[in-house]
Amino acid sequence: MNPKPWLDSYPPGLPPQAPVPRHRSLVALHQECCRRYAALPALENLGTSLSYREWEGLSSRFAAFLHHELGLVKGQRLAIMLPNLLQYPVVLMGALRAGLIVVNINPLFTPRELAHELSDSNPAAIVILENFAHVLEQTATNLWPNHIITTQVGDLLPAPKRNLVNGWLKLRGQVPRFDLPNTFDLYRVLRRTGETPVKVDLSPNDLAFLQYTGGTTGIPKGVMLSHANLLVNIEQTRSWLTCENWQRHLDCGLEVLVTALPLYHIFALTANLCVGMALGMQNHLITDPRNLKRMIGLLRKVPFTCITGVNTLFDHLLRQRDFRHLDFSQLKLTLSGGMPMHRSVAERWQETTGCPVIEGYGLTETSPVVTLNPLDIESFTGSIGLPLPGTDCRIGDENKWMGPGETGELCVKGPQVMQGYWNRPEETGRTFTADGWLKTGDIATMDTKGFFYIVGRKKDMILVSGFNVYPNEIEEVINAHPGVAECAAVGVADERTGEAVKVFVVRKDPNLRETEIQAWCRANLTSYKRPHYIEFIDTLPKSAVGKILRRQLRDRCRPGQP
Repeated sequence: MNPKPWLDSYPPGLPPQAPVPRHRSLVALHQECCRRYAALPALENLGTSLSYREWEGLSSRFAAFLHHELGLVKGQRLAIMLPNLLQYPVVLMGALRAGLIVVNINPLFTPRELAHELSDSNPAAIVILENFAHVLEQTATNLWPNHIITTQVGDLLPAPKRNLVNGWLKLRGQVPRFDLPNTFDLYRVLRRTGETPVKVDLSPNDLAFLQYTGGTTGIPKGVMLSHANLLVNIEQTRSWLTCENWQRHLDCGLEVLVTALPLYHIFALTANLCVGMALGMQNHLITDPRNLKRMIGLLRKVPFTCITGVNTLFDHLLRQRDFRHLDFSQLKLTLSGGMPMHRSVAERWQETTGCPVIEGYGLTETSPVVTLNPLDIESFTGSIGLPLPGTDCRIGDENKWMGPGETGELCVKGPQVMQGYWNRPEETGRTFTADGWLKTGDIATMDTKGFFYIVGRKKDMILVSGFNVYPNEIEEVINAHPGVAECAAVGVADERTGEAVKVFVVRKDPNLRETEIQAWCRANLTSYKRPHYIEFIDTLPKSAVGKILRRQLRDRCRPGQP
């Protein structure tokens, strides 16, 4: 049996091995990109653009402040609690330049969630948007980093727009009062000039990020990602996206990217910010993707060639009539990841934009990209694609590897795989097989051409009378019903079958009835896969990137009350 059938599906010119990074650190890569694309626009947000040269200069100033003023040294942690603003990439690259390890924090965290990550990572400093500073204040004072740097939404906008935006947000009550001692103002920090640039010796194996997992199946863990992990994954992804033998491919220095996913999430951090930088893209940062009207207004003005997202975002955009009337003639790449893409949404997206959805797969633990679909597919495949160059995937475990068409746990090896979990050696050990394969927890299958398909999540699998039932399949069927907006399937205790399927449904048609869904399932699912219980719900609980939190839905199902 061919252990790597996906290599036969590669186009000519795409190497089978992982590209060797040309830089020792993300800082060195950033500096080269800022020299090569110096005059080009790098980042755009709220109508203001920063060139690559300006990005490099502001990051250098921030690094000098961290090193000279605060006295921070290589290996200490800096937390970033910001949405998609120009400040985020400036602060990120400045922290790395100072030799610090970045801890990305969801700015919508509650005090309890924030306290956990601060306690676990123990950062020496934090950069936080003033809108969320009251959340930090509500955590225990012993968890506060020694240095707190605050910023306002408009701080990198030109005057007088900066004052207008900041004043308007305060007038509307969007900046709750807070009282944190001895804070620094990022706006004033970045206006400093004349300080000696920082030069820290960074090696590929030095940690760059403590990237916390979403915690959908337990307590969030800090994933240790080195500079080498990220550099390799950037090169793997770049070689894939720029391969000239794809019918469609990207061109360095010419692409315009829309980033609606939050940069603190590993998908956007690597695929949008880092790969975008490596390709010299103009990156439009969407601060609040929930404001679809404003986002569509931006898309109307911008000749965007690339957009990344998750199923939820694409579905919400497609429901907007104004979006459907945009000009998509420049769109080359629609990249989906982070959660399963529903076929019905992918087909509507292609019908509307003329651009097929390229679905990929990855994990925080893999920096994140593991697989991608070919860029020249004619339509949505339902597959997560082929392993990237230098990435090895297997189905099963070290005791039994499965062949094509068989189902088992997806395991991964490659240079983008994490160093382990921060301060959790036992958890790290349980996540790897004895011979070094990362166990993803996802149930998958592979076809004879090396394309992989996710069947479900190992912990989400429902066992009905001894039969494995995968929520993804049930959701795919029910989401295809014209009266359903979205749904989620979970397993609940059942005396007769051990577990039974329960589905939470968000209506598109307010008159949709349970009997209609049951009839639809009878026509499309075998008996043991059909939901025994259906509950209509206004919204589904989701993570920051739109992934459905099935654990919260299971918690709603009390024993005896499915």
